[in-house]
Amino acid sequence: MSTPAATSALDLAFAQARTFNKFTTQAVSDDTLRQLYDLAKWGPTSMNTQPGRFIFVRSPAAKARLAPALAAGNLDKSMAAPVTVIVAQDTQFYEHLPEQFPAMNAKPMFEGNAALSQATATRNSTLQGAYLIVAARLLGLDCGPMSGFDAAKVDAEFFADGRFKANFLINLGYGDASGNHPRGPRLGFDVAAHIL
Repeated sequence: MSTPAATSALDLAFAQARTFNKFTTQAVSDDTLRQLYDLAKWGPTSMNTQPGRFIFVRSPAAKARLAPALAAGNLDKSMAAPVTVIVAQDTQFYEHLPEQFPAMNAKPMFEGNAALSQATATRNSTLQGAYLIVAARLLGLDCGPMSGFDAAKVDAEFFADGRFKANFLINLGYGDASGNHPRGPRLGFDVAAHIL
């Protein structure tokens, strides 16, 4: 595990990867979505909490349920994307901790502390969504992550029992570069980082 990845893999996941606004009509299969989750699930979370939950919105009926929650600028591209992933967080993720983190009894620490549970769920489900993006790119898929949506509407429509809460969305499929904007610059190391 100490050998760096090939440049081609680094380019695929990061250096040459783009955020896509437009996708081809090629479908994303159930097998591919399962493979995607099975790869992304290995990304680390604090105390192996794994609060991320992923709803793969693919059918026309499911897309119609999602549409009213989307910001105007995200509506058409999300309806046309093969899949839109709702990255959500399980507010009661700690129920799985006895099996997922047997090193200690961590469940009471979260079960009795709503603020800690919320912060942990938000932080770690966001990480898991990012792992999903990287995994998707490594599997040859393209992504268009979005925060332009009404989370309360998504929660009411897809998570009526209140346990899961929407975090962000990712359009997923095989990208059509004709919809890409020019690639934006990134901050340099001396602006964004310091070695102490």
